[in-house]
Amino acid sequence: MRIAVVTINQPSLDSAYRLMDYLDGYKVDIYGKRDLKHNLNNLKVYNKLDDILPSVWKSYNAIIFIVAIGAVVRKIAPLLRDKSIDPAILVINLALDKIVPLLSGHIGGANELANDLVERIPNAINFISTATDQTNTIAFEMLAKERGWRIENLKALAKISNRLLNRQEVKVATYKSIFDSIPDRENLKLVDFNSIDLDTVVISPLVKSNSLTLKPKVSIGIGCNKNIGFREIIKAFLDFLEKYNLKLEDIKDINSFEAKSNEVGLLEFAKDTILI
Repeated sequence: MRIAVVTINQPSLDSAYRLMDYLDGYKVDIYGKRDLKHNLNNLKVYNKLDDILPSVWKSYNAIIFIVAIGAVVRKIAPLLRDKSIDPAILVINLALDKIVPLLSGHIGGANELANDLVERIPNAINFISTATDQTNTIAFEMLAKERGWRIENLKALAKISNRLLNRQEVKVATYKSIFDSIPDRENLKLVDFNSIDLDTVVISPLVKSNSLTLKPKVSIGIGCNKNIGFREIIKAFLDFLEKYNLKLEDIKDINSFEAKSNEVGLLEFAKDTILI
């Protein structure tokens, strides 16, 4: 995780210097106003916060502000795009003992980073406002993140989460083995893929739906006739992806029989294509 620590005055820059002791293992850059005193080897200086925020927003996985929350909200508001791509935003006070994960708590990792900092910084506490965390309710976006699954129709998540928070039933269209692996299945009901509606969570790599859909990675087996060419293989592969609404990132691995280990077209496909 690449982290930017943004400060705005001498006290916050001094706090950032102390915060560095607790960010071991992360790639961290500190931003501070020009002409402030510091003992940093590579402080990234700026004149106006507005001058650097757009590039910082795009360049880091997380931004830690040692700045007043109100000022942070005003400054980041024009940069907000979508919860699937916005960076994790945290605010920490000057004493480094109060941490607020402000934005992108789940997918962006702000809650996770806040919890990690609380473990590292003596006497620090965090203020996580995400309702599913406070009530120990399953968060499907976190389930997907933990397992490396792609999410489709993320905007449907809010309605699903609200149903769970209100202790209403949520249907889950998936395979029994996946359903049984969900750690907290309270108020979840396993249904078949013919029962999908907008109150259903779909967990399948192959089913296309307008509902919240989690797509586990798949292993693909490829067989072929003798001496088949690379172009025929790649066409069949791309047709398969299109048919089942899959992306290359959804493919865990590609396999074939040992008997096909000398097929030139298949070897060329395995070497060149899946790395695109």
